[in-house]
Amino acid sequence: MKKSEINFKIELDQNNVPEKILWDATDKPEVGFTESKAISLSLWDHQQKNTLRIDLWTKEMPVNEMKKFYIDCLGGLAQSVLTSTGDEKMSGEINSLCERLAVQVQKSE
Repeated sequence: MKKSEINFKIELDQNNVPEKILWDATDKPEVGFTESKAISLSLWDHQQKNTLRIDLWTKEMPVNEMKKFYIDCLGGLAQSVLTSTGDEKMSGEINSLCERLAVQVQKSE
């Protein structure tokens, strides 16, 4: 059986605020850690029937990019819903929300 690993290194300041986020994965084309300004990780706890979330961003992450990041996350969830459940209506509703949010963010720039 093939195994894959994803690793994160988070450098924090004295107040535990992320200054640098680095990630690496065994299936990533480039070798070594790559820097990112934000991560959003969700895990389903099937015993508790709820989601565990880790959302981190660095001090340098611009607000407009953070908004775009979350719109992209929602868009990815829309595709995941479609792929995993086949629910076109739910996927379409999420995509519609993303489109409205993208217009709103674009107007505010």
